[in-house]
Amino acid sequence: MAQEENERIVIPDEEGNEHLFDVLFTFDVDETGKSYIVLTEAGEEENEEETEVFAFRFEDDGEEDSDISLFPIETDEEWDMVEEMVETFSAGEME
Repeated sequence: MAQEENERIVIPDEEGNEHLFDVLFTFDVDETGKSYIVLTEAGEEENEEETEVFAFRFEDDGEEDSDISLFPIETDEEWDMVEEMVETFSAGEME
């Protein structure tokens, strides 16, 4: 699992409005060869009890770090795995 400090990405919505997100962490699953990214909206207070977390599967599109494609997580198996990783990340943040 790679934790990226202060990395941000912009994601456009269906209407073309751009939203800024902070990257919490990314991780790869060797068994499937898939990569995942976990985000929060930029500006969310870290001290808030509940912060909305967004997760996507991603693929590199090019040689630059900024060239990635995001895909929705569609299976319960994938969601369970992502939730477990978020819980592990959160537990590490609280120590």
